[in-house]
Formats: sequence, structure tokens, C-alpha cells
Amino acid sequence: MKTKIPTGDFKPLQHNPFQHLGGTVAPEVATTAATPASTPPAKSKSPPKKAVVRFERKGRGGKEVTVIEQLGLRASELEVWCKALKQSLGCGGVIEGEHIVIQGDQRDRAYTWLSKRGVGKVIRGS
Repeated sequence: MKTKIPTGDFKPLQHNPFQHLGGTVAPEVATTAATPASTPPAKSKSPPKKAVVRFERKGRGGKEVTVIEQLGLRASELEVWCKALKQSLGCGGVIEGEHIVIQGDQRDRAYTWLSKRGVGKVIRGS
């Protein structure tokens, strides 16, 4: 049995579902582009003065995570930094309270990333 496809006037999509794939975007569908992961987060007035990067496994079912704490950022700034960090490192992560939790042992890479972003003192824990 064939299904009849309705005909008539359809409104064009207000967004482009393929925008994240890159390439050209139709001008009528274009929205604000996301900032690349290589640029530092722009919403922060000044980078944090201190950050602690530590490794954790306890209480997570044996899964290894890297916790970044003591950044002293507001919730909106913390989300921007978390997203940029995840994109740069190519891993998953989440915000838990005032901490950024990244999947895997990313201590060295997170230390380098934070240093390049202008964080004053980055402490690498165990």
C-alpha cells in the first residue's frame, strides 16, 4: 500500500540541521556561528587566576575522570569553558557544581589547555 504524500505550501525550516557539519550554509538559514575550539572563551572578562587539575576514579564505578576545580567562574562562563575544553580535547565532560569533569585521564592536556588560555596558576594534582 502506497502512502500519499501531502502536497501544499510548506514553510522552510527556520534552522539548518546540517550546520554543524560545516560547508556552506544558505544565507536565509544561517545563524550565528559557534566559536572554534582553538579560540579562548570570549565571555570571560579575565581568565581565572587559579585552577586545580586532578585525577579521580573513586565513586565513579572505576571510570577515570579529570576534575578541574577552583576556577572561580560564574555558571554561564563555566559552561563556555567546559564546551571549549571538550571540543579541544575531543572527549566528553560535564559540569558538576563548580567543577568541570572530563572523561579519561586528561591531566597533562588539560594543564596545557588551561595554561594557553591564560590561567595564572595551574596546579596539577594526582
